[in-house]
Amino acid sequence: MKYRHLFFDLDHTLWDFEKNADETLRTLYDRHGFARFGTFAVEQFISVYSDINHALWRLYQSNKITQTQLRETRFTRTLTKLGVAEADRPANISAEFTDLLPLKSAVFPYTHDVLDYLQPRYHLHLVTNGFNDVQALKLASSNLTHYFKEVITSEHSGHLKPDPRMFRHALERTGATAAESLMIGDNLECDVLGACNAGIDQVYFNPDKRRHFNTITHEISCLSELKAIL
Repeated sequence: MKYRHLFFDLDHTLWDFEKNADETLRTLYDRHGFARFGTFAVEQFISVYSDINHALWRLYQSNKITQTQLRETRFTRTLTKLGVAEADRPANISAEFTDLLPLKSAVFPYTHDVLDYLQPRYHLHLVTNGFNDVQALKLASSNLTHYFKEVITSEHSGHLKPDPRMFRHALERTGATAAESLMIGDNLECDVLGACNAGIDQVYFNPDKRRHFNTITHEISCLSELKAIL
């Protein structure tokens, strides 16, 4: 058996970030009565937030902004773009989002089935750029905690994927070698190319079947396809 250690990304790979964020944003839209403004529907609120959040995460992963700046800025920019006056912006909406989101439980199809299949055969770990204070809650809420021997975050390692030092830290933490390891993730740059640059084979989870021209060890569009590889 070539692989002994499997390293999974969490958000957008196992834990369905978009679905869970959608539910959380709908709750906040209703809680704060944003409909009273009559200028934007909940779908627009979600769309604007999503675009801004993705842009800020790219900056964070490039070490151009801090975790605090990301969290504080995303709702300020969203509500500004939607025309909400400063006096009408809920002061604690960012903290509310951070508290509510990790309690959501949606995962991608076949997540538990595939992990049940893999766990007796491999050492399973998580490697994530997500924040320490929410990852444990996400895992518990979605019944994923018990599958993973190690949960390695960027805050623990001091580096962000795709920095090869993040992957080297993961190997050292787990006692694995690059040759016996496989990284599974949805982000072509952070997960796939990052692992490749660290000498680790990769599985690109590409459920939307985005077109690309990169050479990858394996590519799947459904987690169930991991059974054919492993």
